[in-house]
Amino acid sequence: MDKSFLNEEIVQALQSVYDPEIPVSIYELGLIYDINIDNKNNVKIDMTLTSPNCPVAESLPNEVKNSVKEIKEVKNVDLNLVWDPPWDKSMMTESAKLELNL
Repeated sequence: MDKSFLNEEIVQALQSVYDPEIPVSIYELGLIYDINIDNKNNVKIDMTLTSPNCPVAESLPNEVKNSVKEIKEVKNVDLNLVWDPPWDKSMMTESAKLELNL
């Protein structure tokens, strides 16, 4: 499978995961910093949360990991929670900003 096609599938999976406090997908919010796919279709994702004290700090990363694991071509998912750079509203897509009236 073409890596760009698999990357698109991963992005679609990430767009189905929503921050429970904000009615926007984590992808649109800019919480996904990096997606790497190796030659064996192992996926490494760097993501952050809106704050280190986020109430879903335990559950949201697992939800992200599980949504990507559901893609049959994906062998394994390694999710890395990062805090640098810290998330801020400028990382949101234009459509997310419009949806939240920012």
